[in-house]
Formats: sequence, structure tokens, C-alpha cells
Amino acid sequence: MDERNYRSNRQDEENETKQTENRNSSGTDESSYYYSYGPFQSVNQEDTANHMGSNNQREEGNVEITKPDPVRPVPTYYNSESSEQAKRSSAGGGNGSGNGGDQGNGGKGNWNYNNRKPRSSVRSLLFSFIAGMLVITVLMYTADRTNMFTPETALTNTDNQSSGQEASTNTGGGNNVTASLLPTGKEDVSSVVTSTSPAVVKIETLAKQSSRTGLGQGGSNTSDPLYQYFFGNGGGTEGNQGQSQQPQSSNQLVPMGIGSGFIFDKEGYILTNQHVVQGADVIQVTLENNSKPYEAKLLGSSFDLDLAVLKIEKNSGDDAFPVAPLGDSNSTQVGEWLVAIGNPEGFEHTVTAGVLSAKERTISIPDEETGKTREYSHLLQTDASINPGNSGGPLLNLNGEVIGMNVAVSADAQGIGFAIPSSVISEAVKYLKENKEVPKEPVPFIGASLMALTPEVAKQMGTDVTEGSVVASTIFQSPAYQADLRAYDIITGANGTPYATSQDLIDFIKKQEIGSEVTLNVVRDGKKMDLKIKIGNKNDFDTSQTTDTQQQQP
Repeated sequence: MDERNYRSNRQDEENETKQTENRNSSGTDESSYYYSYGPFQSVNQEDTANHMGSNNQREEGNVEITKPDPVRPVPTYYNSESSEQAKRSSAGGGNGSGNGGDQGNGGKGNWNYNNRKPRSSVRSLLFSFIAGMLVITVLMYTADRTNMFTPETALTNTDNQSSGQEASTNTGGGNNVTASLLPTGKEDVSSVVTSTSPAVVKIETLAKQSSRTGLGQGGSNTSDPLYQYFFGNGGGTEGNQGQSQQPQSSNQLVPMGIGSGFIFDKEGYILTNQHVVQGADVIQVTLENNSKPYEAKLLGSSFDLDLAVLKIEKNSGDDAFPVAPLGDSNSTQVGEWLVAIGNPEGFEHTVTAGVLSAKERTISIPDEETGKTREYSHLLQTDASINPGNSGGPLLNLNGEVIGMNVAVSADAQGIGFAIPSSVISEAVKYLKENKEVPKEPVPFIGASLMALTPEVAKQMGTDVTEGSVVASTIFQSPAYQADLRAYDIITGANGTPYATSQDLIDFIKKQEIGSEVTLNVVRDGKKMDLKIKIGNKNDFDTSQTTDTQQQQP
């Protein structure tokens, strides 16, 4: 019994010894969940080791570890208050731990955020545009100064040169003097002025208040387009502002306006425009370098031609009057240099120059005072400056001859002036000197008022005719009346030639000779017929009763 107990105890001790050795030998390969420096021993190490070993084998066989992307630093806005902090973070962040990691190591340009705003594209474009313009300006100036695009052929003046050219000469002081572009030499503007200007006169008109309505308010002609052209809204007189303040008297003379004129005969005969002296009770003429005016007498005038002839008498001891001779306007050529002398706005003997722009111009100017309309024809057009007060003054060629009388300007444009040609003046002056009626130029005429045949008019008339002229009315005893031309007749042509508009028909009639016969092609009540008509003279008939401005009268 004791021996069995002894063996049993011995065997138990050996088993315990073996278990102890086994635990000691296996402890070096197995690990605990925790790491400790104390005597703590993990329980169930064998099971835990087996469990962990199986997990490690499974992960090694099935799991692929991907290297994580580096954390991208978040930029921070730079400001003056945090500048020092950002510098310290950039410089010392490399030694940080935890979440700092590599982000603080270096601040390799990411943590110092640039807060400067990008440049404006508009400002860049503006600066580029200004720079380009400066470059272009410099290039243009250089090209102009160096004549880069001008032929090297020198420009020279000749004796027969009709137009001036720019020339530079060095004076004794070394200054460059640029000559005028106007003609120079024997026949230049200054020589024309020297020889002709003494014959140009200033014409002042006065009227009695009792004979002119409203002169106390500056004259009744202020609303007349002609006076507005030549004398301005105030009548063009010097010092006639505030005439309404003068005492009212039936014999008091009130200034009407100022115009120009020229002496064409050494006996004191003066030519001017009829509208300059129209309605005047007193006409005063002042010569150059003579402060005392002459009182002129009106010999004759023509409303239609807008011409008038005055006469002044010499005082005792006076020399012969200077004369501006009449030239031939028919021999002038478009482009020739012309000189205008007059008294614009009261500035006496003002000289302007230009060229002959065109010939044979036609214009119409209504006269509110008489209710009539002046029809000007054969006018000369010039770009010489003409202003209120130039009316009646001479338009001269470079020979000092009067080839026209300034009469009108365009109110809607600059550089467009008109003058009555000397060819018209020469034919009328002999009648005006003797106070005789100037024969009027024959005007071809049939005496019918026409209007255009529009689709609306054709529809109202119930006709299929689409082109032609509708007769609105006829003048009593006129050629149209004698030919039995009636209202609402449609004239489609003449002599077998169709004329689509009334203006085309009028142009055809104006080309016919007085007394000739033409055949009008007419549609009346839908029926075609031909009417023979004899061309008459418009001056033989009273046409003042035609008031419809939409109607034309051949």
C-alpha cells in the first residue's frame, strides 16, 4: 500500500515535472494578448496560439495588403496674423508624432498658400490695346514725317499752274514757312481781292414801323427762310437786338437787315438780290473805307430772278466808283478756284475761297411774306463759305470777274452754296436798269395737275392700270383744258412711249418746244384713247391756285 502510494506520488511528481518543463519550453514561442514586464502568464495559451496560428495562415493565404495613399495636406489661407505660426509649422512639423507624421515634415510648399488674386484678363486686354494704339500712332507719325508712302518725285510750281501746292522755304531766321494751297502768282486770291474788293458794298435796309407789321419786334422777315439763310434769326443787323424797346412812331425807321452788293457800272449802278431790298423804305450803301453811307435808289427788281439794280450818286469831290466787271459763267469749268466777298453777319468785306462744285443746279425757296415760291435754275454750286450777309455779293474767278451772285446756302449741310450765274444777270440787267419787266424764260407747260398712280389710288378708281399719272385738275383755257383732258384721266404715255410716273411725264414735256404738238395716251373709264395737245408757255397762265403739294404741274 505504502509502496503503491509512493509510486503513485512519484509518478505524479514526474508528470508534474514534465508538464512544467513542457510549459517552460513552449512559453518562448507563444505570446500573450498583452505585453507585460511582470510575472503575468497568459491562460489558455495553447488554444490561443492555435487560434491565432490558424488566423495568420488564413490571412497570409487570402489577404493582399495595399499600401495606403499618403494623406494630402489641406491648404490653409495665409494671413498676416497666422504667418508666423505657418512658418513654425512648416519648419518644425517634421519631428512631430502621431497624426503630424510626414505632413509636418517639410512643408514642401503645400502649407504656405498663396492668397494673391489672379490678374484680371480685362486689364490685360486694355493695356495691350493701349500699347498697340501707341505703336500704331508712332508708326503713322513716322511714316508721315518721312514720306514713307509718298513717291520721291518732287512737286514743283509752274507758271500755268491753276492750283497751289504746298512749298516750304527757309527764312533768314531759319523758320519754315508753308505756302497756301490756293493759287499763287500773278492770278491769286490776294490780287483778286486787291482789285475787286473796293467795288463790293454793304447794303443796309430800313423800314417805317407803320408800313411794316411787327418791325418793332425785329422785323417781319425773321421767319422768312431766305432771311434766315442770309441774315439770321435776328435779321442780321448790327445792334438791332431789342428793337421792341424803341418808342412807337409811324415815321421811325427800323433796321431790317444787312446784305451785300457790287458796283458793275462806274456811274454808280449796283447789283444785289431782290430779297435783300424787298419791302425797304430806305436803302443805305456803304463803300469800303468810307464810313458815310450813300442813300440808294431802287431802279428795278425781279422776284422770279431774285435780282435788283440800285443807283447811288457821287458826292462832290468823289472819285469815280470802282467797278467789278461781269464775266462769262458759261466758260467756267467745274473745279476752278472761286472767291466770294461779302459782309457775313456784318463783318465787312470778308473773303472766302473755294471751287466751282457744279453747274445748272435747281432749287426752290418759299417766301412767306408774299406766299410765293422762288424757282431758281441754272445756279452755280460752290464750296466757298457763304453765310448770312453774303447774299448779293459777287462770286469771282481768279481774273477778278464776277461769274455769279451769291444767293443761297443749304440749311442742312456745310460747304454747299449757290450763286446766280452771270449769264442770267447779263440778260436781265438792261431791263432792270430801265425799270422794265424782265422777260421770263419760256417754260413748256400743258396746264394739268398730276398725281402718282399708286396701288391704293388704282383700287379706289377700280382700274387695272398700274402705271401712269392721274389728272387731278386742269387750268382754265390751258392746253390741257383745250384738249379736253379731264380729271381722273390716266395718262400712260406720250407719242406711244410709256411713262410710269408723273415725274417722267413732266420731264418729257419740259423738253418740248413751245407750240409743238404731242399725243397723250390716255385711259378714261377703262377705255384707251389718244389726245393731241399743244405745248404752251407756263408764264402765260396763273398757276397760283394749285395748292395740293402732292400734285405736280407740268
